[in-house]
Amino acid sequence: MCIGMPMQVTATEPGHAWCEGRGERRRVTTALVGPLEPGDWLLVFLGDARERIDATRATEVNSALDLVLGAMQGFDASGDAGFSLPSRMTAEQLKQLSGQTGPHAPPLRGSLPPEGAGSPWGGPAANPLNFYKQETP
Repeated sequence: MCIGMPMQVTATEPGHAWCEGRGERRRVTTALVGPLEPGDWLLVFLGDARERIDATRATEVNSALDLVLGAMQGFDASGDAGFSLPSRMTAEQLKQLSGQTGPHAPPLRGSLPPEGAGSPWGGPAANPLNFYKQETP
């Protein structure tokens, strides 16, 4: 599982941004998120900006990271995160959260295609019980 860290852009340079978050300052690769301005928020993992987020989402992720850190240090982490956890969201809410809305949005991982639909990657849907055996037409 990847855990992204919310960071706010303080300066930009071609292909990179200087960001601050959770007591750290880092030079972050920005190839996946496009042009940025100081003040923008990013979700950063392993030195790469993976996603643009807003200040509200940055606060939510920081709250969740605080709960994880507290649990790792032996504190009671059963408190309210202050926002809806993804595990309690509907498929539609998850699509909105991840920006995957509209008719051309990819299917969510783990979601099943409608009855009779092909694989989301093209071609006929695979038989999940025969993954070792190739089917012949």
